Parts: sequence; C-alpha cells; structure tokens
Amino acid sequence: MVLLSREILRVMVEEFGSLEVLRRVSDPHWFQALGCVLGFDWHSSGLTTTTTGALKEAVKGREADLGLFVAGGKGAASRKTPAEIEQYAAHHSVARPAADLVYASRISAKVDNTAVQDGYQLYHHAFLFTPSGEWAVVQQGMNDANGWARRYHWLSTGVEDFVCEPHAAVVAEKRGQLVLNLVARESEEARRTTALLSAEPPAKLAQELRRAQELELPGRHDILTADIRPESLERILLRTYEQPPADFEALLASPGIGPKTIRALALISDLVYGVKASHRDPATYSFAHGGKDGIPYPVDRPTYDQSIEVLREVVDRAKLADREKLEALRRLARYEGER
Repeated sequence: MVLLSREILRVMVEEFGSLEVLRRVSDPHWFQALGCVLGFDWHSSGLTTTTTGALKEAVKGREADLGLFVAGGKGAASRKTPAEIEQYAAHHSVARPAADLVYASRISAKVDNTAVQDGYQLYHHAFLFTPSGEWAVVQQGMNDANGWARRYHWLSTGVEDFVCEPHAAVVAEKRGQLVLNLVARESEEARRTTALLSAEPPAKLAQELRRAQELELPGRHDILTADIRPESLERILLRTYEQPPADFEALLASPGIGPKTIRALALISDLVYGVKASHRDPATYSFAHGGKDGIPYPVDRPTYDQSIEVLREVVDRAKLADREKLEALRRLARYEGER
C-alpha cells in the first residue's frame, strides 16, 4: 500500500505539481477512489485513517523530492501535528512561517469539534502541506451513539475565512440529528454576538444560563442546554472577560474554550438577544458511511468516473511490479463496477 501510494504521488507531482495533490486529496470523490484503489471498502470509516497513514509513510524521507509534507494521524498521532509541522519547517525551506501552519491545523480542528457541533467527536487529523505553504486537512469524527463516521476536508486556497463556510467538503450520511453550525454563512450575527457576550461579566452570563436551564425550551435547544454547568462557564469565561477576543475566530482559538462554552453562549445569544445560530447540517456528500455494513448511497457518478480514470492513468504510469499494478487495476475495475 505504501509503495503504491508513493508511486501515485510521484507520478502526480511529476505531472501536475504538489499543489494538485492537495486539491485532489481535498476532493472527497478522488480521496475515496484513492482509498479504494489502495485496497479498502468504499464505505469503511477505516479508509480515511489508513489512506492518510499510507500517504504519510509514502512521503517519509522523500519530502524534498515530492514537495509534500504529511503530519498528524489517528488518536495520539493527531496531537503530534504541531510538533511535526515545526520539525518539517526547521529542516526544509517552507515559504510560510511554521506558526501560521500550526494555527491552520489547530483552528480547523477547533472549528469541526467546537464551532460545528454535529454529534461527531474528532479522533483523526491529518495536515498536508507544500514548501510554498499551501495546505490541506483531512479529519474525521465518530458518533459514539450510532458508530457512524464523518469526514471533513479543507483546502487552504479555498479558505477565505476560517469561521465562515471554510470546508472544501463534509462527508457523511445526513441522519437528521440536531446540529449547531456556527460557521454557516447565515450564522454571521450569531458569531458576532457570541464573541461580544464572552467579554461580559462571567457571573452575569452564568446567571443567564441558569435562568435558561429553568425554562421549558423547544426541542431544538436540546443540543445547547445539555450538560453545561453555570459555575464552569463562569470560571472559563473569566479569561475572555479580562482579555476580550477581537472576534469569533479569536474566541474559538482562546485556550479553554470548548463545545460547552460555545453552546452556552449561543443559547444566551438566542434567548436574550433573539440572535439565532444556524442548525443546517454542513454535510455536502453522503456516500462515505462510517459503519462497514452500510448500504451504498447514491453518488455523483460522473465525478467518480473521472476520479477513477485519473487514478487508472496514474497507476498505469507508476513504476510498480506487474503483479501489484495488475491488482491495483483490478480493484479499480471492481470499484467501477460496484458504482
């Protein structure tokens, strides 16, 4: 798998350049097809972790030649992402400061775990970047209640604002769960109001939360009221009261600000000021199920066919043993037939 990944990357960089690799990885169709040609079931949550793991191993020791760096991974490996980015930047010529890349890695994870509360807890984070400073993120969360996974794709060239529609794609089956989506375009006023609220006296905000929790609220507030302790909110917001954040992004990036704090501020914003956050599910593709027993969901066939054709051409040009090349082409043919 690592050898095949390395050859695919080598041919793509030679033909299109390293930035195009990031573009392809941030395309959920191509990423899914890549995982399948490497040998994984299209609907398996493990496809994400193993494919990014194979890419990381494929570039190891060849970063300068390929013009690609891959940091992070699953579980404990994801927490090493900042250190790995800094290490790569220290030993290679990278156009952007390592601190900027580390920030992009951290804020993308913070967005998908805190600003987007869709029931999925992140457990995998891969950060890919080039010497020119372009970057891509592939991260995945798991819903412990149903065992399904959700994948989040980011691409730096498409990010105009970290907290307003920043994703290249969000991949999951929409299952109707209540979502708090503070990076939706229509949540702009809610972002502004929550940032302003974080600079209010913490005791006042804690009291507002207590009052809200005593009310009989509509079902859509369940995600906002669950498991939030007013005394904890008061303690956490003491820092933002003393050093008010400039905006919602700064609030989100503040140490100690997690999902519960953001939920509480969104609830207060709604009940006290009538400013409502979006509950629109950000998922834009629905073909990658987390469970291995999922039933195939209708997909964008023309785009998939194009992705498969690109991979077929790359595999044909790769310097692989005949048997390994034949097996990869057979997987592509089988995958195409299943579509």
